[in-house]
Amino acid sequence: MKDYLLLFRGDDTERLQLSPEEIQADMQRWQDWIAGIAQAGQFVGGEPLDPGGKVLHGVTKKLTDGPFMEGKEMLGGYLIIKARNIDEAVQLSQGCPMLASPTGSVEIRQINTMSNM
Repeated sequence: MKDYLLLFRGDDTERLQLSPEEIQADMQRWQDWIAGIAQAGQFVGGEPLDPGGKVLHGVTKKLTDGPFMEGKEMLGGYLIIKARNIDEAVQLSQGCPMLASPTGSVEIRQINTMSNM
């Protein structure tokens, strides 16, 4: 089994318009999806990300506030899962609640170890 990083991107403005009940239902969908991956022994870890932060740039090491990008590109969180191959990682990603949004996406990347580079 290999480790895969799932990066969740989407427009947070939709979520900001939800009622407390809708937010709770959305959180339950996330918990159920992650629990299914965990029950299969394929969940490694993951967390939501704070929308703020800092960006360090190039050789000058200039520090700026950010990241700032279009709403549909906001990086909201990540999971690390175990899968036999990229196809299985994609299959596990199919149930992600992020995909219920027209602007939501899941980027799926294999995690390499330094010894594999």
